[in-house]
Amino acid sequence: MLISNAWAQAAPAAGDAAGGLMSLLPILLMFVVLWFLMIRPQMKRAKEHKAMVEAMQKGDEVLTNGGIAGRITKVGETYLGLEIAENVEISIQKTAVTAILPKGTLKTL
Repeated sequence: MLISNAWAQAAPAAGDAAGGLMSLLPILLMFVVLWFLMIRPQMKRAKEHKAMVEAMQKGDEVLTNGGIAGRITKVGETYLGLEIAENVEISIQKTAVTAILPKGTLKTL
């Protein structure tokens, strides 16, 4: 009286097995789009930045994340010495460098 009747659900036919795969198709499609629009470009940028950091050498003119421009005076494992003015040298992490500037850029600033 208070409980409604329970009706048994018929088992799916053999041809309906593809219906389960079709319900996963939108999720798989969204993952593929996410991969090509977000994950893959980020991995490419990280790879380029790593190559740039490994290629830095003494005498290069660089720009940091904080907007500091200077010339590399010392290169270590994780830190480098950056001369930002005459006789003024700071230590920064290698990963803080965002760009290697063309030679002579500091003279024009």
